[in-house]
Amino acid sequence: MKKTERVNLIMRYINNRAHFTIAEIQQEFKISRATAIRDINEIQAMGFPLTSELGRGGGYFVLQNQYLPAARFTPEELKAIFISFIASKNSQLPYLHNRRSITEKLIGIASQTQQDELIELNNILLFENTNPANPNLLELDDAAPPELNQLISLAVQDKHLRVTYELNLGWPQLLDVFLLHIFNSNATWLVEVYDFDTDEFRYLPVEMLRDSAISKQEMKWTEQEILDKKRLRAREANLVVKLDNIGIQRYKRMHPPGIILSLTGMFQSSGIFNVQLDVADSESLAYYADWLLFLGKGVEYVRIPDELRVILEERLAALRFN
Repeated sequence: MKKTERVNLIMRYINNRAHFTIAEIQQEFKISRATAIRDINEIQAMGFPLTSELGRGGGYFVLQNQYLPAARFTPEELKAIFISFIASKNSQLPYLHNRRSITEKLIGIASQTQQDELIELNNILLFENTNPANPNLLELDDAAPPELNQLISLAVQDKHLRVTYELNLGWPQLLDVFLLHIFNSNATWLVEVYDFDTDEFRYLPVEMLRDSAISKQEMKWTEQEILDKKRLRAREANLVVKLDNIGIQRYKRMHPPGIILSLTGMFQSSGIFNVQLDVADSESLAYYADWLLFLGKGVEYVRIPDELRVILEERLAALRFN
């Protein structure tokens, strides 16, 4: 762990305590006494409100009603944060309505020269999802499903949830689930869950969820057991695909929900993913065939169902014929 990162973690650790000792810092962060003392001295020099008391039972006391010193960013760090905002400007993100106030605060802590640079960055940088004719198209809109914010707020407290899933209007299903991931795929927010009742991993559109809440039922499996189930099923996947650099870039532009790409090779120039396909679902197989062709000529099939291979060969033959 780098020194700067460690010092920041120590500040957050002691900010939640009225009293602490050097020995506690040593044990918590697995560092020597000399390193702990140097870090505490550095934190005090930054203005953190600490008082020390010598002798048995002594240590450091955090002055009450005080806060961490104001964050200070280097010019490069400020650009990095601002660029991340630009990159996501036209994305359907949760809490998007806070964007203006956050942007104003970022610009407010910058010098006049830095402010001019940030404004110029906003003018010259365009990302894949930015509309050049109206780059601020969604800047003030909270375009994500309203259920998304609530779902995130619940998940950071407890991932064992009770959700109402309304696939068809007027036909709600009450599900007892364990939340694994929330992600955006092809402009749609999805939640990956383990369904305790069906023993299945599912991908549910967030916009079809209602009245999410922390579950009051006892979990049938622990989180580790659920993750072990997922890993076991991934190893049994019937489609395993390697991608080159072009395939990786196209994967990032579009991919089916739930597929996780593991980057490999020097400079992460290659990758691999696996998925279990239902070979009886002809519509799903056709979709995957079109998507795999979209990934480019650098696709290498480590494992592929015969049913999908036939469709791919038919697609390729039709392309050659045309």
